[in-house]
Amino acid sequence: MGLSLQKGQSLSLKKADGGQLSKVRLGLGWDSATPAKRGFFGGLKKEADVDLDASAIFFDASGTPLDYVWFQQLQSKDGSARHTGDNLTGAGDGDDETIMIDLTAVSPSVSQIVFVISSYSRQTFDQVQNAFCRVVDDSSAGSPEVARYQLTDSGSHTAMVMAKVSRGADGWSFTAIGERANGRAVPDLVGPASQAL
Repeated sequence: MGLSLQKGQSLSLKKADGGQLSKVRLGLGWDSATPAKRGFFGGLKKEADVDLDASAIFFDASGTPLDYVWFQQLQSKDGSARHTGDNLTGAGDGDDETIMIDLTAVSPSVSQIVFVISSYSRQTFDQVQNAFCRVVDDSSAGSPEVARYQLTDSGSHTAMVMAKVSRGADGWSFTAIGERANGRAVPDLVGPASQAL
């Protein structure tokens, strides 16, 4: 079990043996349906599926966005990051969407990678249940979980700037952000993500 991170908390991505994590995976999971509510005539409305999306925005040292990994672009231009595909409902156990990054292959021009989550189906986060974001070390045997961020916040927002991975002189570090935002997809979230740099 990884470290449960609070908003703003940082974590160095160093392995127990002192080496650097070279391959990390961001996992996003949630439960698919919002609770049924009474309709206009008193009947129960059909439960609605929630379509959350995990995305990554790559920034240079000056805060300029260089690249994106999201459901419309499943691989970064430098080949370092890959999105495993769009889950439209959150159905199933474990991670519903995953972004895998080989930190050794990230372009030298990239200094930070910001992870954002958005509700493409436009449900607000007070309608999303059991959502979590986690970082997994895919460079170690058994792929141990390094950190987990519970999306326990609820409110009338449709996106969150979840976390960032930053390049430093001594390697990469992970920071939990957890800032509310609004938007359906990456183009809506470049501004809020840049504010977290």
